[in-house]
Amino acid sequence: MEKTEQSPKDPLPVKSLIVVFSYHHKNTEKIAHVFAKVLDAPVKTPQEVAPGELQGYDLIGFGSGIYSGKHHESLLSLADRLPQVTDRKAFIFSTGGAPERFWNETYVAKNHSAIREKLQARGYVVVDEFSCPGFNTNSFLTWFGGINKGRPNAEDLMHAEESARNLLRNLCGSQDPRDRYK
Repeated sequence: MEKTEQSPKDPLPVKSLIVVFSYHHKNTEKIAHVFAKVLDAPVKTPQEVAPGELQGYDLIGFGSGIYSGKHHESLLSLADRLPQVTDRKAFIFSTGGAPERFWNETYVAKNHSAIREKLQARGYVVVDEFSCPGFNTNSFLTWFGGINKGRPNAEDLMHAEESARNLLRNLCGSQDPRDRYK
C-alpha cells in the first residue's frame, strides 16, 4: 500500500487533551491554550473530565496555578481518581505567583512533585514539564499591586509554544508533522 502524505488539515498522529484549572487571572489558561493550539487538543477543566474518558488520549497535559507549593486541589483530586494505565504519556504545566528569582528547575520540580507522583502511581509517564511566573495578587500582595505583573508575557508564551513543539517532535519523531507545510 502506498503511503500518502498528510495534508495540513490531517489530524496529528497523537491524540491529546489539556486539563487545566485556572482561576485568579487565568494565567495558566493562557499557557494551556498555547499547548492546545500546537497539539491540536481540546482544553477542559478537571470538573469537565470523567476519569475513564482519558483512556482515549495518547497524551494528556495537566496544569494549574501553584497553590501552597502544589497544583490546585481539583487537579490533584482528578489524578487520585484516574484508572490505572500502562505507559500512558502525560505532561505537567503550571504558573506560579512566586517572585521570578525563585524560578529554577529545583523549584519547579518541587511544585510539580505532588501531581507527578500521583500520575506516576497510576502508570503515567511524565514526558515533560513546563512552568513560568504568573501575575499574583493574593493576600497582602493586593496592597502593592501584585507581583509578576504582565506574566505570563509574550516571551513566556513563546517558551510554552517551544515546549509544546518539542514535546510533539519527541512523540512523533524528529519533526512536527506539520512543519513540512511551512
